[in-house]
Amino acid sequence: MTKLSPLQKERLKYQPKLPQSLENGVNSLEMIKGKATQSVGDQHEIKKLFPNTYGKPTVEFKTSSSSKKSEARNVGVILSGGQAPGGHNVIAGLYDALKHSNPDSKLYGFLGGPSGIIDGKYVEFDDEFIDAYRNTGGFDIIGSGRTKLETEEQFQKSLAVCKKLNISAVVIIGGDDSNTNAAMLAEWFVKHDAGIQVIGCPKTIDGDLKNDQIEISFGFDTATKTYAELIGNIQRDANSAKKYWHFIKIMGRSASHVALEAALQTQPNITLISEEVQAKKMSLSSIIDYIVNIIVKRADQGKNFGIAIIPEGLIEFIPEMGSMISNLNDIMATLESDPDFLNAETIRQKFEIVENRLDEKNAKVYSSLPALIKGQLLADRDPHGNVQVSKIETEKLIIEMVANKLDDMKLQGDFIGKFSPQSHFFGYEGRCAFPSNFDADYCYSLGYNAYALISNGLTGYLSSVKNLTAPASEWKAGGVPLTMMMNMEKRHGEMKPVIKKALVELDGPVFKQLADNREDWAMNDRYLFPGAIQYFGPSSVCDITTVTLQLEHQKQPAAV
Repeated sequence: MTKLSPLQKERLKYQPKLPQSLENGVNSLEMIKGKATQSVGDQHEIKKLFPNTYGKPTVEFKTSSSSKKSEARNVGVILSGGQAPGGHNVIAGLYDALKHSNPDSKLYGFLGGPSGIIDGKYVEFDDEFIDAYRNTGGFDIIGSGRTKLETEEQFQKSLAVCKKLNISAVVIIGGDDSNTNAAMLAEWFVKHDAGIQVIGCPKTIDGDLKNDQIEISFGFDTATKTYAELIGNIQRDANSAKKYWHFIKIMGRSASHVALEAALQTQPNITLISEEVQAKKMSLSSIIDYIVNIIVKRADQGKNFGIAIIPEGLIEFIPEMGSMISNLNDIMATLESDPDFLNAETIRQKFEIVENRLDEKNAKVYSSLPALIKGQLLADRDPHGNVQVSKIETEKLIIEMVANKLDDMKLQGDFIGKFSPQSHFFGYEGRCAFPSNFDADYCYSLGYNAYALISNGLTGYLSSVKNLTAPASEWKAGGVPLTMMMNMEKRHGEMKPVIKKALVELDGPVFKQLADNREDWAMNDRYLFPGAIQYFGPSSVCDITTVTLQLEHQKQPAAV
């Protein structure tokens, strides 16, 4: 057995807290139905695609005075997509609820993500297996994957595997794409009268899977606290050495929730928000001007140092860059089989071929970029055929353009300071951290609640635990139909049903907190140093939620 660190030994002992309604198990629950629902957009199209699972009500669980007997049943669980802290606790909560309901029930874990249910690769959990992973980070208990569940053949194979194991319910733990797959699988099972329920759990550190029913996706709390600790460490160093500008790119392709939360926890000098850049139609040059202006003003005060936070997906939100990347994504599908492109002797020849294929305006944007960025834009595409934004070193692009602008200003006598940049990218550092107490509790509750949804005969639902700024005992457990969160979007040139991503709301309280303070933070070094995640100590320190969640619940965080 792998030797355990002292912290892991202690974390294994931690008993996650549950909402009061779930504390006596799922056999003592009353299900309260809400109103019928509809999708957030494209109602006619979504209803047509999901005729058997569309329009169902939201549900909430309350403790019942009576207790029902639960039959033994087999359940399968899948970890899907990128890792997020707390995934192991979702499985632990599901396992405990299932075994508490009936000790003869079985939980199977499909290995390697959705491909496990297709290929019939699985393990059966027992107490010893589960106990070794409680309150730990990572997805290594069964592994994960990004296989999409969307074809008739995949559904047929999944059904055959479930029938072989006598599985009557499947829980898919994942983000928006993974839970879109869960909705499609649930619909297919109902259509074919398979007798197999499908329940989802909201996972993504990006924080873009949320709405009125899903207040936060699990992993966001831990990841942002991890990134904030690292940013705080760098801020302390910058404030000590007083000679470096640190440009920190931070996880979050499609939304800037992570960057915004980390900024609110640490109060850096510059924070770019992708959604704001897009809304204001800021060009790349205007972004550079904004950054340079702050650098020059700080240099005039004798401050040749600072901290800038950059969202991972920023480059796609800059209008001219977004247009060029969209055009590039379209032509790359043909270039990948083009002999001239494939046999080009030099990278510069590939650049020329790309520029000749792009629309004239987009070709000019592409040709203006440094060779490093041009090459990264041609790297392998993601499963949707899009550029892999995490591989684009946006922070280095910005550094180079800022340095060039400052050099020009220095030649004209408009800048007399020093500019010594350092670049960082915080991504994987936050994905598998030991979950915070909040995420340990929240994830355990999501898994426990997932079995409550199964026990009450529901399918096509997402496990929902709300009222999260209150103590865990006051959290509200229930479920929301997956179709309620869906709309139609263009993928691979076709309109497909997807769960709508939640972007940063520029008129919301969270962004307003940044907007109201950014001028002060730019010049006056109001750095906060959050330090490491605290697992032991007063609840006000150990169980505190994110600044984002507190502001969204109209509570003023003490640290801001």
